[in-house]
Amino acid sequence: MWTKHSDIEVRHLRYVIAAAEHGSFRLAAAAIGVQVSAVSRRIRDVEDNIGAALFIRQSNGVRLTYAGELFLQRARRAMKHIKSAGKDVASAGQGDEGRIHVGISVSLASNFMTSLIENYTNSHPKVRLEFIEGTPLEHIQAIRTHQLDVAFLTGSPHVSGCETRQLWSEQVFVAMPEDDNLAVHESITWRELQGRRFVVCETWPGPEIHDFLIKHLSEPGHQPSVKVQAVYRDNLMQMVASGGNLTLVSEAATAMLFPGVLYRQLASETVPFCTVWSPTNDNPACRRLLSLARTLSDEQIATGK
Repeated sequence: MWTKHSDIEVRHLRYVIAAAEHGSFRLAAAAIGVQVSAVSRRIRDVEDNIGAALFIRQSNGVRLTYAGELFLQRARRAMKHIKSAGKDVASAGQGDEGRIHVGISVSLASNFMTSLIENYTNSHPKVRLEFIEGTPLEHIQAIRTHQLDVAFLTGSPHVSGCETRQLWSEQVFVAMPEDDNLAVHESITWRELQGRRFVVCETWPGPEIHDFLIKHLSEPGHQPSVKVQAVYRDNLMQMVASGGNLTLVSEAATAMLFPGVLYRQLASETVPFCTVWSPTNDNPACRRLLSLARTLSDEQIATGK
């Protein structure tokens, strides 16, 4: 009768398994590295606990009873599960397995993000990356409450209670109709954009582009024409292609081609990109992702890319 089964410990299982495999308490004790008396006493404790004899003691050793055979099967199964659990926990604790919730306010088409994701997934195939789109404010709040592990944002914000690091920067491009007068230039200046009409999305990154345009094109007594539209990028680009409207995009966004739209570099303008995370986040897989991101950033700086 299982009256005190919770008292059975892992070491008791090891003693039973060793005794069964060696056919002797003495040989089992030598293999484990304990006294014979310890093996004999602990196996007797198990037998008293379950109310059944596991071994028949003989002068030349021991052999399992029928109850012992049943117990041995389950003991081996239990030890296998315990070892597997230990390996799984160790793997997760070292960042080899797990999940990372990644906030995205940038394009995954960025060369830096493409390289980061490719390198990380190749070296950590058992870690699942889950991407969540949103605004920087939404991501920062989620970082603080540990709903997100890390976020990649435009700009170089100083975020209270969080750690930040600038990782890379990209050129800024002007999206314009393919028959626009400025299309003949490879590079566009701010002066050439004076008096032009711009459109931006009301969703992110539209608000940031709006502020960027206002900052660089405003003059005393004159505000640039920047219309905010309740559309997504595809329809916004259709508005650009139809003529008369321009917008700004990052270098990564130029990988998306739209009929009737050309991209021209905005001279001497770049936008920084950074990562944000909480110093109290203990996700080891996330720490490895951050470490790789810093390494790739340092390599880009060193090579001047």
